[in-house]
Amino acid sequence: MATQYEVEHNIKASAAAPARRRQIDMSTFAAHLDNLLPDSSSTSQSHHEPHNNPHAVPNPSDTSALFRLLQDQMGTLATTAPTDTNRAFLESLVDALELDIARPPQQIEGVTQEFLDGLDRVPRKTLKGKEAGEDADTCPICAERYLDDQYCLVVELPCKGRHRFDLECVGPWLRGKGTCPMCRAEMGKRKVVVEEKKKEEGDEEEDDMDGLYA
Repeated sequence: MATQYEVEHNIKASAAAPARRRQIDMSTFAAHLDNLLPDSSSTSQSHHEPHNNPHAVPNPSDTSALFRLLQDQMGTLATTAPTDTNRAFLESLVDALELDIARPPQQIEGVTQEFLDGLDRVPRKTLKGKEAGEDADTCPICAERYLDDQYCLVVELPCKGRHRFDLECVGPWLRGKGTCPMCRAEMGKRKVVVEEKKKEEGDEEEDDMDGLYA
């Protein structure tokens, strides 16, 4: 199956391409989410808005199962964590999901697919590889060097820390939880922040123009 990078860059999937060592197939999570929220990728649906059909809101057991799938995947990664730091981080994600499993929220607060598609992509040329040794850029979730993947797709989240992840690693967490896995900042206010910034820049330009004619 083609990676998101190959899809976005119109690259034909290569059967000979080496698989990442700690990559976990999240297709089960994605399929379950689509079954719960069949219109979850709609560009008109905010991740804070209720489902268009109130009868289609997922029941608690289904929502709990969704978060259990995500927890299981993070837990599996933790068992093969290459460092204590990575293991502790993954275990913190596992613990954070426990409450959602025990007491499922009425609505899944994750971001939309549109949000994922709009995340800032990190240029490959700006990433540090194995030649940088311990300073090589790695994904906080899978702990692998980004550049070890021929078709890595790294995204930068709009949180204060501008935290970076493999899109395929962070995507399920964002779809389910809607927060940055590291600082837990909510991602839903991204568009509001961007719009306010554009408005401020527009006001500054208007002030500059007024100064020309003062």
